[in-house]
Amino acid sequence: MVIGSTMMTMAPRRHTLRTATAAVALALVVVACSAGDDEPTPPVSLPSTPDTLPATTVDQFDGLLRQLEGTPVVVNLWASWCVPCEAETPKLVEAAAEHPDIQFLGVNSQDARDSAEAFIATHGMTYPSVFDPDGAIKTDLNGNGLPMTVFYRADGSIEATLPIELSQEALDEHLDAISP
Repeated sequence: MVIGSTMMTMAPRRHTLRTATAAVALALVVVACSAGDDEPTPPVSLPSTPDTLPATTVDQFDGLLRQLEGTPVVVNLWASWCVPCEAETPKLVEAAAEHPDIQFLGVNSQDARDSAEAFIATHGMTYPSVFDPDGAIKTDLNGNGLPMTVFYRADGSIEATLPIELSQEALDEHLDAISP
């Protein structure tokens, strides 16, 4: 019986020691991995032409949105292979022309760059897009599929997120809600 109770008291100590050792090892890995990351990733700038697709990380995208604070923003996540994206793009192109006081920004998600550039040209997109080949921005915005549109107020807060193809009525309603 004494051996059994000794083993019972030893087991939790070994488990605690393993947990503590794992925690120290994890802390060392985190410190070692972050040692060279003193400089934050600079935000990407708005592309100068609609068919320029700079690759963008989540941090760069967040920085871009911070740069745009003070202006209402419509972010549309799309892909050239997405049939609903193809259907809603003409509505967005028209809305961008009708609302010069709102910044429209496309996020090409999980696509091939050459296909995306052809889509932009074919649909006459006049607003800039950024390239998110692995869908990290979509994931960061809690998106599951495409298309997805996020409407930002001028203060940077989200007015609405629509994870579906935009109807003209929904687009008009949310543009009115964020218009200055």
